[in-house]
Amino acid sequence: MGIIQRFPEDFLWGAATASFQIEGATNEDGRGESTWDVFCRRPGVVRENGNGDMACDHYHRVKEDVAMIKDLGYKAYRFSIAWSRIFPDGEGQINQKGLDFYSNLVDELLEAGIEPYVTLFHWDLPQALEVKYDGWRNKEVARLFGEYSGVMSGHLSDRVSNWFTLNELDNFTRMAYNRDRHAPGSKTPGVAESDKVVNQAIHNSMLGHGLSVQAVRANAKRPVRIGIVDHPPACWPIFHTPENIAAARKMWIKHNEYKLLPIIEGLYRQSFIDRMGENMPEYTDAEMKIIGSPCDFMGFNIYSGAPVRAADNEDGYEAVEIPLSMCKTFMGWPITPKSIYYALLFAKETFNNIPIYIAENGLACDDIETKAGEVLDIDRIEFYRQYLDMAQKATEDGLNLKGFFVWSLMDNFEWSAGYTKRFGIVRVDYSTFKRTPKLSAEYFKEIIKQNALI
Repeated sequence: MGIIQRFPEDFLWGAATASFQIEGATNEDGRGESTWDVFCRRPGVVRENGNGDMACDHYHRVKEDVAMIKDLGYKAYRFSIAWSRIFPDGEGQINQKGLDFYSNLVDELLEAGIEPYVTLFHWDLPQALEVKYDGWRNKEVARLFGEYSGVMSGHLSDRVSNWFTLNELDNFTRMAYNRDRHAPGSKTPGVAESDKVVNQAIHNSMLGHGLSVQAVRANAKRPVRIGIVDHPPACWPIFHTPENIAAARKMWIKHNEYKLLPIIEGLYRQSFIDRMGENMPEYTDAEMKIIGSPCDFMGFNIYSGAPVRAADNEDGYEAVEIPLSMCKTFMGWPITPKSIYYALLFAKETFNNIPIYIAENGLACDDIETKAGEVLDIDRIEFYRQYLDMAQKATEDGLNLKGFFVWSLMDNFEWSAGYTKRFGIVRVDYSTFKRTPKLSAEYFKEIIKQNALI
């Protein structure tokens, strides 16, 4: 046996989900339509014509699911709030039943000894805001997001201390408007919108983040902590030499100049302005000050990353092509555990050593249920063993990693992949909604118990 790889005593172990992916009940208790409800009805955009109408039926199974989270040993649960459950039209009249649902969820979690980590927006924009304002293309939506954030803080901050504003800016802007793969899609299906439109939407979402930070703090009933979740470019040096590490760092900086660095620094770097030229978004100094509202932490969603080496070109680096023979997940994403370590290292160097949570990490597997009813997901266990090895090394080396949230607590609606990809440590039977913890859930339960890599 080797040396036990322990995590810090205060390390936080959690599981994560998102509202549209698990809740279902899309037409119940006053919930308004979201952009994902509408997007799912477009022919051919979601595998096997899947939708979120039922999802995992979490809306009706909160007590069961919270009891399961407790039994699995998790100390924290990251979930998102469906904006259209609170404001069916994105603004105006508050839906009390929507507030009650999340308030009851928070109470259940606290009674079970589980710390809630609330994400205010995980891609499911109220459809009414897309119709009325053109969604995140319009700064008015950023203002309304701030108002909605203040309402949620006012109602839940007596019990919720930890808040995330937005989840993965690219996925509801670039992936929607430019690539037509996520809701709400591009204006004309199949036709990409311009880089300028995308850059403006990303700017507006950052403005919404800053307004949300201010509103959550202004309406909080007790001290709170708040930050943002994003999927940064998790690059890593192909060889661990000074030249290649410097090259990976250059890629990290360049690819964060349009979102996370402005949030940290409250400005766009001149190198980004020069590169964007006429595609720069419209902004003001006052907006940049709001965007730079100080965060208490950040969440990183890390799944895969790009190997990088030094190169004699304008950037000083190049990404190394990944061969078909490299190990990949069932999503086709290369397995690159070093991406976690270097994301944390570069964040310490360039983001003022802000505390980081791995807000999502996981993989889709070709899970097979045995005749005995077990799911023996050995591949998921080996994936986590490699990534957690790098996470533990990061804490040992003094990098500011505070916790790790498994993605996902349970199999769920995987966006454009529908129900064909399973990320959960708990299997969901989509016909009966029966929950079955997989072997990976047992593995994590023991990790949490020992607070060490096993």
